[in-house]
Amino acid sequence: MSDRFFPFLTKPVPYEGPDSDNPMAFKWYDAKRKIAGKTMEQHLRFAVCYWHTFKGTGADPFGGPAHERPWNAASDPLQRARDTMDAAFEFFRKLGVPFWCFHDRDIAPEGATVSESNANLEALVQHAKKLQKETGVRLLWGTANLFSHPRYAHGAATSPDPLVFAHACAQVRRALDATVELGGTGYVFWGGREGYSMLYNTDMKQEADQFARFLFMAHEYAQKIGFKGRFFIEPKPKEPSTHQYDYDAATVLGFLSRYNIDFVDLNIENNHATLAGHSFAHELMVASQAGRLGSLDINRGNPLLGWDTDQFPTVLEDAVWAMHIILDQGGLKYGGLNFDAKVRRGSFDLEDLFYAHIGAMDTFARALIIADRMRKDGLRAKWLAERYAGWKKDFGSKVLKGQVTLEEAELYAIKEGEPKRRSGREELFENIVNQYLYDRGLR
Repeated sequence: MSDRFFPFLTKPVPYEGPDSDNPMAFKWYDAKRKIAGKTMEQHLRFAVCYWHTFKGTGADPFGGPAHERPWNAASDPLQRARDTMDAAFEFFRKLGVPFWCFHDRDIAPEGATVSESNANLEALVQHAKKLQKETGVRLLWGTANLFSHPRYAHGAATSPDPLVFAHACAQVRRALDATVELGGTGYVFWGGREGYSMLYNTDMKQEADQFARFLFMAHEYAQKIGFKGRFFIEPKPKEPSTHQYDYDAATVLGFLSRYNIDFVDLNIENNHATLAGHSFAHELMVASQAGRLGSLDINRGNPLLGWDTDQFPTVLEDAVWAMHIILDQGGLKYGGLNFDAKVRRGSFDLEDLFYAHIGAMDTFARALIIADRMRKDGLRAKWLAERYAGWKKDFGSKVLKGQVTLEEAELYAIKEGEPKRRSGREELFENIVNQYLYDRGLR
């Protein structure tokens, strides 16, 4: 492949170790280094997102496009799409990531009709298939953009208009076709407008019933075309509806349980977690302990701003928690770590795309090393075992087995008297975690 779009980098980004000062080199991400029986590449399953990295413009709520990209020069929309895809795979190859992710309208322009849109998508899927073969980069998951077009102003699967629902079905069908054609192991439902703005004109039960039926229809079709992967829903609060039906992990899990949907896991995003008023670790733990943590969008928000800033992840403690939880559950089979992140409006040079991804990959690679060490030391397991020891024996054990009545519990309280208070040791645990985070002896 050529060096057409990123000529300043002619070879893949190298690993040079923690002492390197080269901004175009990895300090912690050594793809073939083994941690807990697998390579870093196998654990982390990094994927570059197509929409922010190659379609992002630097626009924000207060200003229009600010980034000029050489792959957007052609006047013909299909040629621009091909150039963008060529740039993307040049970037994937030079960054050294194993996966990528896309929305249907990222990779191919929407046509004047459903048939024209389908033809555009199929043409670009074939181009992507060729580039995947040349580079060895694989598709992690695909999805459909069911939020940008004006027809989706009142939702897609949850729209009050059945014809809008039908258009959403058409898009998902073809996006599933594309995902299977490109070998993706996951498919994400990202409900950008699956919610409502005003309760007065909204039948919530009707819309929830529609969305459940939408998922069942998609699952039936996916099985028909031989999809062997997994569906994901990505919880997303606040944006853009006043009330999003997929507000957080617990809300989505409740929805899945209500409709007996067992073929969908969760794709958890850091910035969405914080917008919902949770930490990233909380949302990951909720999904994981339900057996439904399937994939992650790794980014971060800005606590001083109230929108989805999708900045690249550089907060080490967030990443350590994420990797600890992933290791605890035995890894990610169908999903991975997708950089649903964008460079800031003022970071408009092409080099900035590499700096951002390199820093984020190093953050999670270092986090993997730390989380593995913490688990080997039995740090959290020991804390939890000591704190909840009473539930493993005698009265506590019988309660969990359903062998204690309310009356018997009262008698136990009378007999034993006031419980001895035990400190939660929060500050001590924070200090110990910090020792792991800032120990440079990790190499």
